[in-house]
Amino acid sequence: MVTVAWVMSPGAAVIRGVMFDFHATLVDHRDSGAWIEAAVQRLESTQGQWQGLDPELVPAVTEHLEQIWGHADTIDPGSSRDLSQVRHREVFIEAVGLCPGVEPGLGEALYAVMADQWVAFDDTMPVLTELAERGVPIVVVSNIGMDIRAFLSQAGLADKVDGVVLSYEVGAVKPQPEIFAHALDLLDMPAADALMVGDSWRDDAGAAAVGIRTLILPRTSGPSHGLEAVLRLVGAP
Repeated sequence: MVTVAWVMSPGAAVIRGVMFDFHATLVDHRDSGAWIEAAVQRLESTQGQWQGLDPELVPAVTEHLEQIWGHADTIDPGSSRDLSQVRHREVFIEAVGLCPGVEPGLGEALYAVMADQWVAFDDTMPVLTELAERGVPIVVVSNIGMDIRAFLSQAGLADKVDGVVLSYEVGAVKPQPEIFAHALDLLDMPAADALMVGDSWRDDAGAAAVGIRTLILPRTSGPSHGLEAVLRLVGAP
């Protein structure tokens, strides 16, 4: 069941453009077991002498990966990782290393195959397609230290969006107002005409502070994320 939280900023202008968060809003990673398997296969193909992951560690590593960015926050509470590609990789590998018994090489392999584990929610393509057909501009706004454009292209989503704002490229992270200002520039509209859609009260709801109406869709475990709610809001006074 999807729980929708709606933060309404002053004013009732028609929503003419939408900003979407990326991870846990438009896409999620495949199950962590598959992620680990892909990393192990990479290690086995690149390091023939690698002894493999102790089967007894697999459940602990799987659970650890499900909360990997929470673990990253303990290492990097200021989100410096989202301002640098190098730092992003370093913090991820260090966060993986917090799991007892994990060799450093596994963290590096998990990072190398991370983007391969992303999969769009079932409702992502239909919702983005419908918005595009309505002529509603879309910008993806993400706190991340890596380029997501290749994934958007591979997933067939690139031609549905009108811009991508990545924290490491613009030098600001959500909830800082500067990153939303970049997105508004791409949408070419005032804050009152835009909608921000994300999963994080801490990060994405920062849009409400600058006058952008904000829809928070908490993380879900199923294949869909409740994005159809966006279609009901866009164009409605």
